[in-house]
Amino acid sequence: MNRKQRYQYIIDYFRREMPQVTTELEFGSVFQLLVAVVLSAQCTDKRINQVTPQLFSKYPDAATMAGAEADDIYELISSVSYPNAKARHLVEMSRRIVDDFGGEVPHDMDQLLTLPGVGRKTANVIQAVAFGQATMAVDTHVYRVSHRLGLVGPRDNTPLKVERALVANIAEADRPLAHHWLLLHGRYVCTSQRPKCNNCGLADICPKKLEGSKL
Repeated sequence: MNRKQRYQYIIDYFRREMPQVTTELEFGSVFQLLVAVVLSAQCTDKRINQVTPQLFSKYPDAATMAGAEADDIYELISSVSYPNAKARHLVEMSRRIVDDFGGEVPHDMDQLLTLPGVGRKTANVIQAVAFGQATMAVDTHVYRVSHRLGLVGPRDNTPLKVERALVANIAEADRPLAHHWLLLHGRYVCTSQRPKCNNCGLADICPKKLEGSKL
């Protein structure tokens, strides 16, 4: 099976098994999605979904959050990872959105990257989920699964290189879904520790079965 055939087989599998898929984060607007994604860095979506209802009830949009202080936000997100830095980023991000973008989250990559606390992965998620753009966000799950399934090679050793390889091989229409397919596969099946290979529908073509594989 060559690389092109591998991509086709895997994409067809996910399209069949998970035809409707999106983020597991809960939100009510583009701004709330952005906040949730920023909070989710190195933290579980489950934890974020426990925190955001109270946060969004008090600060539902950029204008209200821009009027808060970092300490106010910290009190509501103290149970997430790196709460001090994230509280500061959320306030600074909200103020930038209000001052520079009229209170609306921008959809342009370069503009998104000017927002405090927003990196390329977060910007790609916002573009794909909120604006339907054909981007490919690479988090730890996507990075790991892409390597394990042989979608990328050893030289694709940074998130950006993995992103470029996936974009080059996945059809534009499939890219927003492919991010979630790979992420959820990594979250629930191809886990970092003790992957559930016996429950994996892709086990038959997994490179770990190849002679000499280090997986």
